[in-house]
Amino acid sequence: MANTTFNGPVRSENGFQDISIDSTTGAVTIDATFGATTSVTKLSFTAQTHPTTAAINATATATAEQVATGYITSTSAAATTITLPTGTALGTAIGAVRGTVLDLYVDNTLGASTVTIAVNTNAILSSAAADTAGSFGDLTIASGATGIARYTIMFASATAYVFTRTA
Repeated sequence: MANTTFNGPVRSENGFQDISIDSTTGAVTIDATFGATTSVTKLSFTAQTHPTTAAINATATATAEQVATGYITSTSAAATTITLPTGTALGTAIGAVRGTVLDLYVDNTLGASTVTIAVNTNAILSSAAADTAGSFGDLTIASGATGIARYTIMFASATAYVFTRTA
């Protein structure tokens, strides 16, 4: 069957299934069922790309727009502290609501000194970060080959978020 494009809602009384067909045997595999009970048996994720990045090479407060890119680089020769924007500013910039999640990568692989992240008003460390400061709460990024970190920003409301290091 050819691709079909619909304009308007698509409805079914018995759900929808996403299938794949083995090109050799013709066997049909149900990859996902969408209905009253949704199940997914095969998931695939695409790589995250960041067409826009922000460079912060000196101690500063990051703008909401810089953080919204999801990728900040630093190439500073001196120790640098990057303070995150307020929860209100970042929430407004990305249209956050309760449950919005944003991954933020900080890349210091070309830097010559440590980068430290600081939280701002309406931004707090998650309980995992507070309880395990040496991992989930690690706010420093070394320079050089190991100098990259991923943080997860989770909004508890449109104007407040919790912050955790996740890699």
